[in-house]
Amino acid sequence: MDQRTELSEFLRSRRARLQPAEVGLTPYGGRRRVPGLRREELAQLAGVSVAYYTRLEQGHGQNVSTAVLEAIADALRLTGAEREHLTRLVRPSVKKTRPCRPARPQRVRTSVQHLMDSMENTPAYVVGRRLDIIAWNRMACALLGDLGAMPAGQRNLAWQIFLEPATRELYTEWEKKAADVVAFLRLDAGRCPEDPHLAALVGELSVKSPEFRSLWAAHNVEDKGFGVKKLHHPVVGPLTLSYETLVLPADQNQQLVTYHAEPGSPSAESLRILASWAMESSDVQGRAG
Repeated sequence: MDQRTELSEFLRSRRARLQPAEVGLTPYGGRRRVPGLRREELAQLAGVSVAYYTRLEQGHGQNVSTAVLEAIADALRLTGAEREHLTRLVRPSVKKTRPCRPARPQRVRTSVQHLMDSMENTPAYVVGRRLDIIAWNRMACALLGDLGAMPAGQRNLAWQIFLEPATRELYTEWEKKAADVVAFLRLDAGRCPEDPHLAALVGELSVKSPEFRSLWAAHNVEDKGFGVKKLHHPVVGPLTLSYETLVLPADQNQQLVTYHAEPGSPSAESLRILASWAMESSDVQGRAG
């Protein structure tokens, strides 16, 4: 992905979402031809010349100082994830906190797999670069589908969300889930813009999914974290589950994701039933094998 183009489009998208009244500015006169702030208004907020900001928005960020970059981030009201993304777009040569090795196979430590396997009633899986699902436990398969049976190219959260009908039906609030997935994928692209596998994934999703194309063009970025998801599982029905995302210390590109229900809730009972169903299914497959 071209860094100059990405920088230009990102800054324009962040500027377009702000209105003069929101940031305490008196609008410049004349008809507004574009949504959001004009370059002149953004430059005024950041305390830089219009020519300086225009050059940055055109993708020329090599010599921008940290102080100016912070001023522009403040003017654009960027979140923490957006600030990280902007810094990486402006200074792609800065040492990354999450090393980018796209050609290196993604592997999970054996102890992490054992940890997930011990979570008999908790769906757990590990996502790596570009949201590839690289390890999981039995309950993750019971919740999300048989991950082991999927082709490697489809064992990816973004691919599943946009191109797998069963996954679309699983998430009650699919639009929110889809937006979150694309926002993290965009952040990941900033961390490793030259990953050919990521470029291939984005290309495939852009061709096959108009929803993905629209969300990708918005340039929203967001890190994975924690929250609540509502699902409708084909076996146990409605589920309200909390999720937690934990960065694994031995590999900053890997994140352990777990789902759990509030103790004593209907969803907790449904998870218990799902765990029993998953064990019975595993036993049947084992006898058949």
